[in-house]
Amino acid sequence: VGSISQIKQCCAELLNYAKNTSTPIILIGHITKEGQIAGPKVLEHMVDVVLHFEGQKTHLYRLLRGKKNRFGSTAKVGVYEMLETGLKAVLNPSTILINKRDKRLSGTAISSTFEGQKTFLVEVQSLVTPAVYGTPQRTATGFNVKRLHMLLAVLEKKCAFKLGSQDVFLNIAGGISVSDPSLDLGVIAALLSSKEDILIPSTMCFSGEVGLNGEIRPIPRIQMHIEEAERIGFETIIISKDNQEIDKKKSIEIIKCSRVMDVYLFLSNLSNKEINT
Repeated sequence: VGSISQIKQCCAELLNYAKNTSTPIILIGHITKEGQIAGPKVLEHMVDVVLHFEGQKTHLYRLLRGKKNRFGSTAKVGVYEMLETGLKAVLNPSTILINKRDKRLSGTAISSTFEGQKTFLVEVQSLVTPAVYGTPQRTATGFNVKRLHMLLAVLEKKCAFKLGSQDVFLNIAGGISVSDPSLDLGVIAALLSSKEDILIPSTMCFSGEVGLNGEIRPIPRIQMHIEEAERIGFETIIISKDNQEIDKKKSIEIIKCSRVMDVYLFLSNLSNKEINT
């Protein structure tokens, strides 16, 4: 590892060579636990494009995100599948990130999320169980654990669900990481499903941001979420009541809720009807 002046000099030499010969140059580095490029920040400032290649080595799928682009937009994301022959672009991520589920299982919800300029559906899996040890565990894979703590606090304070003595495990299926707030409602639905053993229909999905007061906040580009869910074949989508820019000429049923408790009551009634029938 060289000094900052050495890194600047080497990067400047590579930049001059690339621009004089019209040759693209790719510098490969590693990422710290915080998700930042390891080493001095000056290298990231000097290059034209910074790409992050994300994914877990035990899963098939990888995400390619643009963190910096001096000559264009960073609002694009690529989804790739790791095969024996190399990486293959996934043109329809929604169909591979959702598995056909057994209707008898609880703790699973499908949520629509927006990454880059892509809208796709992901499967949110949760497990809520009484804590065996003294301190309850809070574990999240593919989702911000601090965001999970906030959603659990909302359920505890605003909805009177006793989760302080429960272990909570959350997983985004497929090994990808999602940061879009539109995933909040799907996470809430999966947690409630596991905690109360509510069976969520496999034809239902969720899309909405959850606020600290338990309200379901509207999200931008909601029409794209609805169209993606309809294209995949979902029959029902639950969104915020405050989302107004809705094309009502859709075959998918749109359920609007204003608070988290409204979603819980709706799912409970739906589950009771299925049990009675």
